[in-house]
Amino acid sequence: MKTHQSNMLIVHNAGQILTLAGGSQRGHSLGNLGIVENGAVVIQSGQVLAVGKSDSLLAAYPAAERYDAGGRVVMPGFVDPHTHLVWAGDRADEFSLRQQGKPYMEILAMGGGILSTVRATRAASVAQLVTETRPRALAAFNHGTTTMEVKTGYGLTLESEINQLRAIVALDQEGPLELIPTFMGAHAVPPEYQDQPDEYVDLLCQEMLPGIYAWWQSEAPHLPLPFVDVFCERGAFDLAQSRRILEAARDLGFPLKIHADEFENLGGAALAAALGAVSADHLVKTSPKDIKALANSETVAVSLPGTPFGLNEAEFTPAKALIEADALLALATDINPGTSWCESMQFILALACRKMGLSPQQAIAAATINAAAALKLQNRVGSIEPGKQADLLILNVNDFRHLGYRFGTNLVSHVIKRGKLFPVG
Repeated sequence: MKTHQSNMLIVHNAGQILTLAGGSQRGHSLGNLGIVENGAVVIQSGQVLAVGKSDSLLAAYPAAERYDAGGRVVMPGFVDPHTHLVWAGDRADEFSLRQQGKPYMEILAMGGGILSTVRATRAASVAQLVTETRPRALAAFNHGTTTMEVKTGYGLTLESEINQLRAIVALDQEGPLELIPTFMGAHAVPPEYQDQPDEYVDLLCQEMLPGIYAWWQSEAPHLPLPFVDVFCERGAFDLAQSRRILEAARDLGFPLKIHADEFENLGGAALAAALGAVSADHLVKTSPKDIKALANSETVAVSLPGTPFGLNEAEFTPAKALIEADALLALATDINPGTSWCESMQFILALACRKMGLSPQQAIAAATINAAAALKLQNRVGSIEPGKQADLLILNVNDFRHLGYRFGTNLVSHVIKRGKLFPVG
């Protein structure tokens, strides 16, 4: 039986194809790149049809359109599983304050930090949010991110949170970057509830979560429900409040995430594991006990090395302890206006190698197949395997180790998203 070869592309003569085949990579298995040398990828109708040696696939599909990779690296597109991509304004003034020694949580308590961006985002229209966000989305795409999670959380009212969701959905439909939404009304306690945090938790559980659910069913019923995330941290939401919000979200059918252990170990990572959350993110101060809880679960540990770097802090996610415990480790940018305005997953890999002790192989796996698992998308993206979405990168280097080794430059030559080839630059 012959395969119809119209609308087919073969990317061939790849010096190294990093397939990342075989599913998410736990513990010491992290870093299995599944390299095919002198390889080719056959793409049809936006999906990977075959992966193998160039000679055999060129012979098998002689009528397909061809793209010569010129001996360079071909790999899966990066998946960025934790971002705050949609916001208005900037916080350059706070960078100066932090350089003068003001701690992040002290700036938040003064009405800055997240609350500063809340004021700007509440005042912005959906069109303005889309306009301000689009360049960041395109920059991320041009640096190799093909799928990105995006949180709300800069509105903290039902209306303004829905406006952020509208912007996320609009940008996803516009493309080429694929966006996965998360509702994070529990990003901070808004100013109007500053002395009544439990009342804001009541509002989240009784009105905002049901309101988001109803809006989503009305406006985006063809899409999966967004994730729900909580910032479990002193000065934001304590462990009991976080549990209450996440349990209310779970009861409505939302998949769960949590910000945990960025500044203090409150037990948020263990809570995530106990509730079956898809991921627990940040994890700078995570205790050995909580690391063990993560390792005994399917919850992905998502490290955000751009954030302690942006805050000029010494501690990063204890990646080696997570790997030793047999946990699932992923990487993300945490792009946001306050602590990590970084669209480049390539830079995140470089940080992870230097500050967390990962090898380039481990960092690549954490930014692709394991990052996809942090969004429950590991069966669709994050590796180059037949039947998966054709989201690929063609690098302008012939050795994958340049990722991690080099930083501050863009090593992506072309991005392939759903089978469509986009040149970079």
